[in-house]
Amino acid sequence: MGHKVVVFDISVIRALWETRVKKHKAWQKKEVERLEKSALEKIKEEWNFVAECRRKGIPQAVYCKNGFIDTSVRLLDKIERNTLTRQSSLPKDRGKRSSAFVFELSGEHWTELPDSLKEQTHLREWYISNTLIQIIPTYIQLFQAMRILDLPKNQISHLPAEIGCLKNLKELNVGFNYLKSIPPELGDCENLERLDCSGNLELMELPFELSNLKQVTFVDISANKFSSVPICVLRMSNLQWLDISSNNLTDLPQDIDRFVSLMDNPIDNAQCEDGNEIMESERDRQHFDKEVMKAYIEDLKERESVPSYTTKVSFSLQL
Repeated sequence: MGHKVVVFDISVIRALWETRVKKHKAWQKKEVERLEKSALEKIKEEWNFVAECRRKGIPQAVYCKNGFIDTSVRLLDKIERNTLTRQSSLPKDRGKRSSAFVFELSGEHWTELPDSLKEQTHLREWYISNTLIQIIPTYIQLFQAMRILDLPKNQISHLPAEIGCLKNLKELNVGFNYLKSIPPELGDCENLERLDCSGNLELMELPFELSNLKQVTFVDISANKFSSVPICVLRMSNLQWLDISSNNLTDLPQDIDRFVSLMDNPIDNAQCEDGNEIMESERDRQHFDKEVMKAYIEDLKERESVPSYTTKVSFSLQL
């Protein structure tokens, strides 16, 4: 008994697969169009962008304009290009003039500062990042000419009280370390203009003594565990920008009269006072909340004087 052999025309098989390929390509095209129109994809893009900026130590003030994240200008590439341009345009003898006043240290093989550093009290700027250094020594008080302490992405768990002796300090960046507290003596750094304590995760409060920092214009305490806006921040008369996003805020003080970034805080969203229904999408809610904040700040500007006290009021918003 012989076997039956089924024979197909090759053109039939080819037509079948070509049809399947066309359907698959058409589905892929529709899926791409759907994702391009999806707000969720845009939000995901923004969050990835913010995360990349934070990893590179770029402050939110650079990439956030009027409360909205700007990813259209390829900010990271632009910053890198600008950095290279500035470096290439610097005079060749710049290093000879300034290197004697600048100290730089980077790399995980560093677990403590070199002993020779304590002899270089003429230094004006420290740039220390991506190390395993945990402690800033007390002899830092000897560096009376210090203007910039840039110490992000290390494992610093403690700042010495002697940091308050740096009367000429203008910038302090201790973001993305392991700090649980800030020494009240920092309030003695009367010329401080920028303070970055972001990304320490366990930081819950700032000492009231920081109220003495009347020259501060920028404060970043994002990605910590603040449950309310620190009182000392409200007493910084020259403050222009406060980033307190990604904390545990549940209420706001009445006397906020500057720009405040409040993204990712669990402020109650149960019901707005005017009875409006809760927005369906997260993007719509964020836009609505920012408009409310703008109106709130404009209302404060119209007051005859800024309140001299702090009264907490609950905001029924999801930020």
